[in-house]
Amino acid sequence: MVDPSLPEPRCRARDLGIPLGRFKPGRWNAITDVAGVKVGHSTIIRGAGPLVVGKGPVRTGVTAILPNPANVFEQRVVGGGFILNGAGEVSGMTQLMEWGLIETPILLTNTLSVGAVTDAAVQWMVEKFPGIGGVHDVIIPLVGECDDSWLNDVAGRHVKHEHVYEAISTASDGPVAEGNVGGGTGMITCDFKAGIGTSSRKLPESLGGYTVGVLVMSNFGLMRQLRVGGLPVGEILEERYRTVPRRERSYGSIIAVLATDAPLGTHQLNRLAKRAALGIGRVGSSAMHGSGEIVLAFSTANMVPRETRKMVYRMKLLLDQRLDPLYEAVIEATEEAILNALCQARDLDGVNGHVSRALPVGEVRDLVQTWYRQVDPRRRPPPGPRRVE
Repeated sequence: MVDPSLPEPRCRARDLGIPLGRFKPGRWNAITDVAGVKVGHSTIIRGAGPLVVGKGPVRTGVTAILPNPANVFEQRVVGGGFILNGAGEVSGMTQLMEWGLIETPILLTNTLSVGAVTDAAVQWMVEKFPGIGGVHDVIIPLVGECDDSWLNDVAGRHVKHEHVYEAISTASDGPVAEGNVGGGTGMITCDFKAGIGTSSRKLPESLGGYTVGVLVMSNFGLMRQLRVGGLPVGEILEERYRTVPRRERSYGSIIAVLATDAPLGTHQLNRLAKRAALGIGRVGSSAMHGSGEIVLAFSTANMVPRETRKMVYRMKLLLDQRLDPLYEAVIEATEEAILNALCQARDLDGVNGHVSRALPVGEVRDLVQTWYRQVDPRRRPPPGPRRVE
């Protein structure tokens, strides 16, 4: 096992002094800054050594996002999405794109656990809303996946019903755990350990005062592609890590979940989700052939009732020409969410002695400071990172 006794202090991306856009983050700089949204994790880390399918080592988990924790089944939220490259899966997305509604929790896990997580989510929903499949229509839970097989016994399918229940039942607002947690436990980005990351932006009142939050399960790319705050950090670090073993067959994927309190319709959320892809590209993704870049989006501003005697449902909608600041906020928050996943993750070993190294945040900060000194010697260096345990 990796020795955790003297780990490098971890921090969030903006603690490195990286330029991350013009809009300010919300209180927690997380998707939970959108009122009503909750996030929970179930993390499974068990065993070490050679891979024995069905026994381990296990480095995986589940992350749950609750768009409307009170009653998302009967008070649905408006949703949308975008697929940049489709070598991945979010079950239930075809219905989401057809109806433009989200009526279940959103769950993130590894590729071969989508079925188990879906089954557990169905059980949880049926227990909570007994009329499903009888009085009410059936449901298709939203379950997104990335491949964590370089560190995890993925074929062992270790994610069980209790892990899904734990992720949902522990979901809360406030700060969100990042890095090696939940569905992100075994995930890697640009050959560094990554996983779950989140960020938010709060627009000024003059632009509507709306909040946008993004949560990612990040698992894509090659080291040479990595850009941090626009700087070619991956190219600089590549030589130093040249002899370090890394995954070679799969370059992973990313699932991004976007939430906002802006009153948007499905067509507007689809457009917002496209801009998240630009944020993914800022960090270095080229949406490779075998990679899945899939974005889900929802708005909490309009709750759509499952049953009503009314003929017409009225919604508030933002004018399309007012979307530009939201587009910019989404790009900024997506980029920062991915960088937060990298900055918060720690070294992790897995199957067959594979080790995924954490991004050297101290070295990245030094690179940022050097760049600042070169472009503007009068500018004060960014503050040092605050330790995050």
